[in-house]
Amino acid sequence: MNRNTLLNSLLEHDDQQWDVIVIGGGATGLGIALDAVTRGFRTILLEQSDFSKGTSSRSTKLVHGGVRYLAQGDILLVREALHERGLMLVNAPHLTTNQEFVIPAYTWWDCFLYTVGLKFYDLLAGSLSMGRSYFISASRVRTRLPLINPNRLKGGIVYHDGQFDDSRMAIALADAFVSRGGIALNYFRVTGLLKNEKKRIDGVKALDSGTGAEHIIRGRLVINATGVFADEIHRMDDPHSKPTIRPSQGVHIVLDGDFLQSSSAIMIPKTDDGRVLFAIPWFGKVVTGTTDTPLEKISEEPRALDYEIDFILKTAGRYLTRPPGRADILCIYAGLRPLAADPENPKSTKEISRRHKITISDSGLLSIVGGKWTSYRRMAEETLDRGIKAGLLPSRRCLTRNLKLYDNNQVLRQERLRIYGNRANEIEKLIVQNPGLGEKIVPGLPYTRAEIIWICRNEMPFTLEDMLARRTRALVLDARASIKMAPETARLMADELGFDITWQDEQIKAYNRFIMSYL
Repeated sequence: MNRNTLLNSLLEHDDQQWDVIVIGGGATGLGIALDAVTRGFRTILLEQSDFSKGTSSRSTKLVHGGVRYLAQGDILLVREALHERGLMLVNAPHLTTNQEFVIPAYTWWDCFLYTVGLKFYDLLAGSLSMGRSYFISASRVRTRLPLINPNRLKGGIVYHDGQFDDSRMAIALADAFVSRGGIALNYFRVTGLLKNEKKRIDGVKALDSGTGAEHIIRGRLVINATGVFADEIHRMDDPHSKPTIRPSQGVHIVLDGDFLQSSSAIMIPKTDDGRVLFAIPWFGKVVTGTTDTPLEKISEEPRALDYEIDFILKTAGRYLTRPPGRADILCIYAGLRPLAADPENPKSTKEISRRHKITISDSGLLSIVGGKWTSYRRMAEETLDRGIKAGLLPSRRCLTRNLKLYDNNQVLRQERLRIYGNRANEIEKLIVQNPGLGEKIVPGLPYTRAEIIWICRNEMPFTLEDMLARRTRALVLDARASIKMAPETARLMADELGFDITWQDEQIKAYNRFIMSYL
């Protein structure tokens, strides 16, 4: 993917009408764009900042049916998500893994309850099951989880779910979309909706943040897939539009792998306040969370609240023999879930289903809100089918169920490079040509100069933040180490993208300001 090439392609077709214009470059928008282009629709996607900048890069890193939603009785949601989980692991094997979980049980009733519940979870997965669940003794729990609190431990339940790299998955979807003829532009903000004489939406006005140029883009169908920002687009359509979502903040902290010392993850189904707690091994670290905090305001860069961080630390400390403290945190990240408020209890969001909602306005704006990463493909399919049913597009069937995002059996010297997809061997070729490019940029993080160069040439990073937060996961793995990585990364980016020393200095300063909310 090359931004200038895609921008030139847009300009060359400036007077043509697109079949589908997708607003939003997160999981939902990218999934819709890929579905649309594979159905043969001329499709363009516009993202106001970077791909997966918002909630889509701040998940728990799970591809799962949702044990929590099973407990809430939303069996249909769980069954659908388990099916999509299976498809995602088959279609993106380079970014997904089969993760073993252990639920430690401290009462015999919990042993019975969770064993039975997870057998039902297995049953709902059907032929796409990732492994059966089963009860294990307390001693076997301690073998799997050597740092689990053994006090009154009765046993545990083992089950399997999927794990993935969320922002790398977003880039894989964008690449698959562009390689099939779509245009995806980051830092391209939609500023207004266009309507014809019948007051039907027939395009958008957009601003290219890179050049400052304004664009008029015409299309048959405009899809609003902007997550927590959906109401902003609704108000462009109808200034009197009522709010349709209520943001709920989910916070995670990242700890060193020494706090878990296990390849198995911990899942606590019900904490003191009814939430779920995960402690999951991820690239040598431990992702721990999450919270569910209703918020009144929506921000592109949400900040974790002190009591959310304290809640995670306190709860994790109850189940681990080595309780983590604030000084042990490598990264703190917060994401906003676009949930609908419960009219009976507007201050609560933790019992609300994650089921998505699709609507069409009187002027033809097709919007989707809610949902979860695991179900992105099905959400995309249902969104386009809804547009077809409404007569906004001709009927064409979905082709993404078996669409492989990775189909290369290449042998790599460094297996971890497989996250870069079918062309990962190009990074190794750069290192063969210049061995110095294979050296780590800083100790403690795995990333090399060759990776930065290859990403610049193929994945459209626009800022230093894009590179350190989402193309690589340096920020999430160790925020302080990513600060040390910033100067050399900025230099490499400037050389590849044609920027000067002033750009480098500005990017480093901006990144140092940005990262403060992650520490």
